Amino acid sequence: MTAGNDAPEDEAPHCSRKGCRNPAVWVLVWNNPKVHTPDRRKTWLACDEHRAYLGEFLGVRGFLLETVPFADFTG
Repeated sequence: MTAGNDAPEDEAPHCSRKGCRNPAVWVLVWNNPKVHTPDRRKTWLACDEHRAYLGEFLGVRGFLLETVPFADFTG
């Protein structure tokens, strides 16, 4: 998963918001059509606190494809 955090394998996945160490609760699936092929899927992880912030950041750029609960994500 390309979540934007370089956590060691034994560390629980955490939010992709800079400086946030909260556990991941959401997966924001996105694609930059100017850079990626249509089938390419990138992901950011989000805690409840930063879900809206990260989603808005991707959404206003037209990158956000979907937001799914981390527990349900099959990637």
